[in-house]
Amino acid sequence: MKCLSTKSTIIDTFSNVRIFSFQEKKSPLLDEEKGNILLDTILDFKSNLKDKTERIYDINEKIESISWLNDLDEECLMILNDIISLAKDLGTSLIRQYISMNYLRKKGIAKKEIKDFKNSIDELKESYKDLESVFFFLPEMPDFSETTQKLSLV
Repeated sequence: MKCLSTKSTIIDTFSNVRIFSFQEKKSPLLDEEKGNILLDTILDFKSNLKDKTERIYDINEKIESISWLNDLDEECLMILNDIISLAKDLGTSLIRQYISMNYLRKKGIAKKEIKDFKNSIDELKESYKDLESVFFFLPEMPDFSETTQKLSLV
């Protein structure tokens, strides 16, 4: 009786190994179609990230150009304050997205695009901090106001 049970276990194991082996020979883990889908997905990710990075750089340029304006009234300053707040919020959202890409960075996927994305976020932060300094912090400093007046005479 024990022999039948042992033989049954061996035959069952043989059958499982045989079926699994045959299935794996027929369908490899990564066939060409699945590989192409994976590569297309990576290319789409890289393209979307590049587009997003370009939009951030565009916003950075716009914010930087505003920092050269002068003789602004209270309404303009209030709008600038809103722009600074929105840019800070945008920066926070973008940093979260960047952090979510850690796995991809560690695996070497889209390294250049992710690095460019991070650089654009860093520049965004610098842009809105400069804007805040130029219109809200520096004008309150007497030396800055005096120097600005002297420069405007040149």
